[in-house]
Amino acid sequence: MIDLKGIIAISGQPGLYKIVAQSKNGIIVEHLSDQKRTHIQASTRVSNLYEISMFTTTEDKPIESIMGTMFEKTNGGPAIDAKGSDAEITTYFETILPDYDKERVYISNMRKLIQWYNTLHATGQLKLKSEASEASETVAAPTKTEEKFKPKTHTSERVKTSAGVKKTAGVRKTGTA
Repeated sequence: MIDLKGIIAISGQPGLYKIVAQSKNGIIVEHLSDQKRTHIQASTRVSNLYEISMFTTTEDKPIESIMGTMFEKTNGGPAIDAKGSDAEITTYFETILPDYDKERVYISNMRKLIQWYNTLHATGQLKLKSEASEASETVAAPTKTEEKFKPKTHTSERVKTSAGVKKTAGVRKTGTA
C-alpha cells in the first residue's frame, strides 16, 4: 500500500496538496508540483486521499491499495497518460482493478486516479507503507527518566496558599477588563 497521509485534493483547485500546518481558521497547504504555500479556509471542501475508495463488485477498495497495485505493475514507474483514449484507460484500469463496478466507476474517476498517481510519482511522494514505519508510529510509554525531565505545565486547578486562601495557579490579572 502507498502511504497517502497528509496528501489532499481541494475541491475546485487542480492538483494535489500536502498539509503543512494548521492555522486559526483553516490549514496551510503546499502544492506538490510547484511547492507554493497557500492558506485554505476551513469552509473549503478538502478530501484526504487515504480516505477515498473506489467501488468494486464486492466491497469498496481504498485508493492506497489501488495505487500500490499500480506501483507494482509499473515497477515503480509512471502510469499511462491520463489524457489517452477512453479504451486505453479502461483497458489499463481493468488490469489494475479487474473487479471494479462498471456502473458506478466512470472514466473520469479512472483518469483522476491515474493523474494523481502520476503526480505523486513525478514529485517523489510515492512511498510504500512498511512494517517498520507502522511500528514506529505507535507511541511507547515514557520511561522514568523521561518523566523526570519532562517540563511542567501550568494547570488551571485551584491551589491552597499558606494562609488557607484559594487562588488560581498560572493566571495573572492585569488591569481592568
